[in-house]
Amino acid sequence: MQALIEVILPVFLLIGFGYIVVWRGLFPDTGVDGLMIFTQQFAIPCLLFQAISTLDLGQEFNAALLISFYTGAVAGFAVGFLGARFLFGRDWEDCVAIGFVCLFSNSLLLGLPITERAYGADALASNYAIIAVHSPICYGIGITAMEIFRNKGSGLWRTTLQVFRAMFRNALVIAVMLGFAVNLGGVTLPDPVVHALDLMVRAALPTALFALGGVLYRYRPDGDLRTIAFACGVSLIVHPAIVWGMGRALALDEGQFRSAVVTAAAAPGVNAYVFANMYGRARRVAASTVLIATALCSLTAWVWLALLG
Repeated sequence: MQALIEVILPVFLLIGFGYIVVWRGLFPDTGVDGLMIFTQQFAIPCLLFQAISTLDLGQEFNAALLISFYTGAVAGFAVGFLGARFLFGRDWEDCVAIGFVCLFSNSLLLGLPITERAYGADALASNYAIIAVHSPICYGIGITAMEIFRNKGSGLWRTTLQVFRAMFRNALVIAVMLGFAVNLGGVTLPDPVVHALDLMVRAALPTALFALGGVLYRYRPDGDLRTIAFACGVSLIVHPAIVWGMGRALALDEGQFRSAVVTAAAAPGVNAYVFANMYGRARRVAASTVLIATALCSLTAWVWLALLG
């Protein structure tokens, strides 16, 4: 109960506040869109750039950590993809979108703040190592799979071109690449730039959580309830359980293990809906799963934190 009150509840209160003020008409829908553009295209990319440009790559980019987390993520995609096809009879492109929902945990807006509140700011280095390759890996898997099914018979070159074009238009991917360039190049940023980044980064997570609540107000569960329940189960139970098993098998240290499991246990992010909407596939499943899994995550994250001790 102490973990629920001190760690998880503040995060979900902020999301709930955003939900309520939009529901009651106290904050305009267009304003939510503006906040999401600000956070997704500017503030969070700044946070990622700052974190990765200053990260100790040699120490934090631990192969066992990344293998543990992304084995769970890829397994979640495979289970979601195959379940959508063989349990619910969806067409292949819908299956990719549903698989992406099961793949893309909300590592930024839920994984980061829950880890920080549970274990302190010093515990976030492993989170940032996971996040650094999260968008490239997840979008790489999702976009590649979708383009393969969309471009059947179009040839390898066209499919590859479509994948790269979609990847390098993503602000998160661009921020990650720039962060690596500064880090590996040993570039020292001028103090005014560092201070400006600090200001932007402070606004990133609270603004994004508030905006997430506003966005979730739009997502009404409507039909496809069995598929939605299946996707929620894969995201909140199967994915973190596999990461738990892999983390123990590969002997992660306690800090890395906690970061990996907490990040895996986060509900699917809004990017899961953005991906589905981008291709016009399984949008209702994606939107409703984001909403319902985010609500359920307030309880399931508590359980995972209790298991982590």
